[in-house]
Amino acid sequence: MHRRSDRRPVTEWWRTVDRWFLFSFFALIAFGIVLSFAASPDVAQRIGLDTFHFVERHAMFIIPAIAVMIGTSFLEDRQVRRVALVVLLGSMALMVATLFFGVEVKGSRRWVRLAGVSIQPSEFMKPAFVIICAWLFSEHLRRPDIPGNLLAGVLFAAIAALLVAQPDLGQTVLVAATWGAMFFMAGMSWLWIVVLGSIGILGLAGAYLTLPHVASRIDGFLSGAGDTFQVDTGREAIVRGGWFGQGPGEGTIKRVLPDSHTDFVFAVLAEEFGILLCMVLVAVFALIVLRGLTRSFREDDHFRRLAVAGLVTLIGLQSMINIMVNLQLLPAKGMTLPFVSYGGSSMLAVAITAGFVLALTRRRPATRFGHVRFSGDTAMQAAE
Repeated sequence: MHRRSDRRPVTEWWRTVDRWFLFSFFALIAFGIVLSFAASPDVAQRIGLDTFHFVERHAMFIIPAIAVMIGTSFLEDRQVRRVALVVLLGSMALMVATLFFGVEVKGSRRWVRLAGVSIQPSEFMKPAFVIICAWLFSEHLRRPDIPGNLLAGVLFAAIAALLVAQPDLGQTVLVAATWGAMFFMAGMSWLWIVVLGSIGILGLAGAYLTLPHVASRIDGFLSGAGDTFQVDTGREAIVRGGWFGQGPGEGTIKRVLPDSHTDFVFAVLAEEFGILLCMVLVAVFALIVLRGLTRSFREDDHFRRLAVAGLVTLIGLQSMINIMVNLQLLPAKGMTLPFVSYGGSSMLAVAITAGFVLALTRRRPATRFGHVRFSGDTAMQAAE
């Protein structure tokens, strides 16, 4: 039991951190470790690598990811904004570099190699983009003469242009939906809702008409024609798992699923552990989103309110897209399941996102009538 007079940084952090968020993030990491053993060995053997190649790399990514998440959670609001600005500028510069020097995979340039390591800059852009937009929106709310909403719109347009140029329609839709949700929470008028909604619909129509791979995926999803092997196989794995699954290591359909360790890890979970454990995983994501929105609605500070809501919306939408693709409710899209799917860039970027959430939801004392009131869930306490 920690004494309240103990002001050591770690003790103060443990006293003020939101443990529901902390334990939820560690639960997702645990899911990822288990599913790495379940899903990746067959993929590694199929492409001629050591059986536990992806397991070892996944474990290797977990250690710095946890360090990044915990380290980021110690930051104060101003430090969060500064770190986000540096990350955003760096990731945008690398996104531009990918267009010229990036590794082309399936017609898209989303990866760039630095010092022998492949990095997907758009993954790191997302949490930083949310923080900076939250700051711009909050500055406009604080002082209407500051064109924060306009600057946030310009920033979104620049990010969307870089994503479309790669092209990466899935990330574009994810970023647009998150930005739109934040704009709505910042007090967007109904006129803006209609205008931006119309632009979004026109953008999707334009992508369908001008990008052949987008058109083929949508046509295949609607008609069932074309290459639907992965989504069909993923759905078969989910159906075969039933309520309780085939048992750890007993899955067979995963052996022919090309992206079972990344985009379709949810299908592996369903086949081996059953729908009930899938529901537990979904409940963890739901807890993160609902707690984040609840905390943000009770927050007096505009920046923290918008930032926390935007970050948990980002996590929730990304997980929802991944799961819906596995359930064949959306066209196939390369979208990882946060903290669960294999991928170094995704793992570290989600760790930054989680660290920002933990940092911005830590309880902060506010003086009121000679007492100390902690923001968040704690009641008013007498000043020592």
